[in-house]
Amino acid sequence: MTSTHPRPVPVSLRGDHVDVYTNARGEAVPVPDPYRWLEDPDSDQTRAWVAEQNEVTEAFLAALPARAHYRQRLSALWDYAKPGAPWTRGGRSFRIYNPGLLNQPVLETAPAPTGPWRSLLDPNTLSGDGTVALAGASVSRDGRQLAYATQSGGSDWQRWQVRDIDSGQDSAERLDWSKFSGAAWHPDGSGFYYSAYDAPVAGEALTGTNRGQRLMFHRLGTPQAEDQLILARPDQPDWGFGATVTEDARYLVVQVWLGTDPRRLLWVRPLASDGPFTELVSEFRAAYWMVGSDGDTLFVQTDEDAPRGQLLAWNAVTGERRTLIPQGPDTLEAVHVVSGGLLTVTLRDASHRLHLYGREGTLQREIALPTFGTLALNTHPDDPEVYATFTSFLAPTTPYRLTLPDGDLEPLAEPTLPFDSSPYEVTQDFATSPDGTRVPLFIVARRGLPRDGTHPTLLYGYGGFNVSLTPTFSVSRLAWLERGGVYVQANLRGGAEYGEEWHLAGTRERKQNVFDDFIACAEHLGATGWTSPQRLAIQGGSNGGLLVGACLTQRPDLFAAALPDVGVLDMLRYHLFTIGWAWASDYGRSDDPAMFDVLRAYSPLHTLKEGERYPATLITTGDHDDRVVPAHSFKFGAALQRAQGGPAPTLLRIQTRAGHGAGKPTALVIEQAADLYAFLERALSM
Repeated sequence: MTSTHPRPVPVSLRGDHVDVYTNARGEAVPVPDPYRWLEDPDSDQTRAWVAEQNEVTEAFLAALPARAHYRQRLSALWDYAKPGAPWTRGGRSFRIYNPGLLNQPVLETAPAPTGPWRSLLDPNTLSGDGTVALAGASVSRDGRQLAYATQSGGSDWQRWQVRDIDSGQDSAERLDWSKFSGAAWHPDGSGFYYSAYDAPVAGEALTGTNRGQRLMFHRLGTPQAEDQLILARPDQPDWGFGATVTEDARYLVVQVWLGTDPRRLLWVRPLASDGPFTELVSEFRAAYWMVGSDGDTLFVQTDEDAPRGQLLAWNAVTGERRTLIPQGPDTLEAVHVVSGGLLTVTLRDASHRLHLYGREGTLQREIALPTFGTLALNTHPDDPEVYATFTSFLAPTTPYRLTLPDGDLEPLAEPTLPFDSSPYEVTQDFATSPDGTRVPLFIVARRGLPRDGTHPTLLYGYGGFNVSLTPTFSVSRLAWLERGGVYVQANLRGGAEYGEEWHLAGTRERKQNVFDDFIACAEHLGATGWTSPQRLAIQGGSNGGLLVGACLTQRPDLFAAALPDVGVLDMLRYHLFTIGWAWASDYGRSDDPAMFDVLRAYSPLHTLKEGERYPATLITTGDHDDRVVPAHSFKFGAALQRAQGGPAPTLLRIQTRAGHGAGKPTALVIEQAADLYAFLERALSM
């Protein structure tokens, strides 16, 4: 791209702050941090800087002719009914539904899974701009009460409230300062378990470190100050607690987590007891999570001695355990206890498969899925009817019903939108990383495209935290495909596509493997004739924003455009904000001398080179992001603008009243997508 900004790029003030770290050789290493002042999102200086950056970016984007097209087309494509899969509780059915362009989907209820549906909770009425979103919902066993959490402006902070389902009226209680929590109802409906933190220091709600989570029990009709403390470990402030009550009301089961490390502790006690928990798992040695129970037998999914996963039957009284479903060739992603059996969702080359087993672990059959895709199940252990959603790259999320033991997936609705998918196809290919690792990638494109290296291509990746990228539907990608674009999704190490070994191969001192995998995918797309560096863009969010930042600094010659969204871009200080400390299991920390050199070697903020010709870059973040604080994007953006030695634009798009992504209003999603694709069209000379 040869165009320049419609006005000069802002010159960001540089300070003289220097941090001193210790490397693995015990040497003191000074590291300048000239944009430290941008870590304060509420200072007048930062606010003025944000306003100036947005002014420059808006002027650039407003001049792009494709922007208006994308806004109009995306609004038309988005305007279709989106019913979620129903679930049942207390003789009632519930679902999430968006009739079209509502900023937030509505929680609905009905007497049966087929309706008729009525609105139970409409988050669109909770704010004027659509930035208050439903962040959690749990129905009491008798189907009479709804505990629901809302988040405001994209923040991870949750406020729990209780609504009477018959009247639709809320009680007076408000439970604040909850985060990373669900609500587990007591079987008698008297209250529910949830997790909370101390109130943050004034002015630090969006930046202060989150530690010391507590498991609480809230009794209906009482103020939060009277909630019962169930679990807290002041001696282990990094531990968090997630509670589940078994369906037969025998046990309270607690998963103890330590950041994003998939390894867990598993504690249990009789629900009627106030005594100590039995520690079925007392060391962080593997992942364990209870997926159901049968009397004293807990069904526990784990990767202990089985990196692709297995299912155990574990007696909560005697501690005896036996293998029900052993590790197989595919990755075991989820197990659901259903009427008379067990349903497993597995991953084969990053796409889901569905199997039915007997309760004793005997395979009964595979249940066919429509194509490459992603499956999510809503089940109840006593109900032979299972409800599901299935989605793929070219098919919108669709609700299904499955009647066990012999039925097949039956669609409950057929979402329709103004797009003909028949001219397009999805293929899977494999790239080879420098160390010989085979890396899958899905390619979505118009059928019959010549492999002449001319096609504008958007390569997307994540590669971390045990997260699998499976085929999912995106309205915005349809508009990209219509305009001649190719979309590619890479399945990199660091994810869970091939189990825990695949995850660990992309962590800590092995993190460079993830970037090598992504670069190998980019080179493979060129070698196989899909595209060329002049027509290739990369995109990723959060940990995927780190991926994009690292790859654009390591191989600026390989890409024409880069879209890092809410990225982790300062690898030396990420652990000092909100929940950042929790990511150390994947990244390591700079205050560990053994990891300092590793992190500095790929930290996007610290690997920029003055005068390098970097690709056109549009950095996106939200001013309320308290997951990956916006300082990452602010500091990297300022440094990239200074370092840029070529003519390609380096811009920041900073959304106000927006966070890490969850709960973002439809209108803002459409606006951002339109800006990104318009930017790509210009950068890739479409």
